[in-house]
Amino acid sequence: MSPRRVTLADVAKAAGVSRPTASLVLSGRGRELRISQDVEQRVLRAAEELQYRPNIVSVGLRTGTSRTIGFVSDTVATSRLAGDMIKGALEAARERGFMLFIGETEGDAELERRLLQAMHDRQVDGLILASMFTRTIKVPKAITAVPAVLLNALPKQPTPLPAVLPDEVEAGRRAARVLLDAGHRDGIYLIGAGPGLRNVPSESLAAVERLVGIREALGEAGVKVAGARTCPDWQPEYGLAATRDLLRTIQPRALICFNDRIAMGAYQALDDFGLKVPADVSVVSFDDHPIASWVRPQLTTVALPHYELGRKAVDVLFTEIERDRADIEQSGQVHRVPMPVRNRESVAPSPTAENSG
Repeated sequence: MSPRRVTLADVAKAAGVSRPTASLVLSGRGRELRISQDVEQRVLRAAEELQYRPNIVSVGLRTGTSRTIGFVSDTVATSRLAGDMIKGALEAARERGFMLFIGETEGDAELERRLLQAMHDRQVDGLILASMFTRTIKVPKAITAVPAVLLNALPKQPTPLPAVLPDEVEAGRRAARVLLDAGHRDGIYLIGAGPGLRNVPSESLAAVERLVGIREALGEAGVKVAGARTCPDWQPEYGLAATRDLLRTIQPRALICFNDRIAMGAYQALDDFGLKVPADVSVVSFDDHPIASWVRPQLTTVALPHYELGRKAVDVLFTEIERDRADIEQSGQVHRVPMPVRNRESVAPSPTAENSG
């Protein structure tokens, strides 16, 4: 049989005071209401000896806050790659004395509806609706009952909810600049999407934004994308097939792969054709998946900042909670989190640049 929970009445009895007096002392209002130091110390000592913990539900009813945040995702919680999103959110919440309730929908709209309702039933102070992949989503009506933030997602329809996303456009620019800084000016091919903005996998916001950034950075340097091969899915086998198809007609100087799994397939294709990375072909990619540091040579990539995304979502949510308390309309602002370059071994100076130097 579980031990009975210690109540405020137990503390008051042990300290020899009334229940209201014990409540005032434990809420930090004893001095304010001129309760003597002797009484205050008796109450605090009794609470410590009995290992008293306040009833959070009752405190929430009195204060209007449960000190909890709901985190509802599609597959973030069970994804090894995006698990740091949860870690970042957990740590940011804990630093503020809040807990995170985590639920996963697996893409099921009905399960999402029930999870959001369960969060509301538990009177969470705010909600984070997260996506494993950067994409546009239909925002469920139930989420707007409390302050809320979209994480790694943008709304398909206008909404006052703020969103937190990786800065994919700047990531595309950074990937292109890695090659430009190494002297590459021609023979740059894309694997996964492009060369035009219509040549992207359906519903892939990351593909569009990365491609925009790549084209902008190359265009500013007076360099054109030499060509591209699209992939129906960003997995190694499609990167292998797309790169093999490219190599049958031309030898590129450099490849920008749209994620590390595609790059893994590209590595295999280059090896099949007797080409070495980076001596013959430089390769740069995105995400900083664990395979980026496993492959040889290690892959230069632009990292998805999962941990920072989780922390930022909590920071923005607390801003929205304060905004709600002040009865100020939500902003609907989009917050972009920088994606850092992980410089490794897969990019070498362009032979033409070395010769001209």
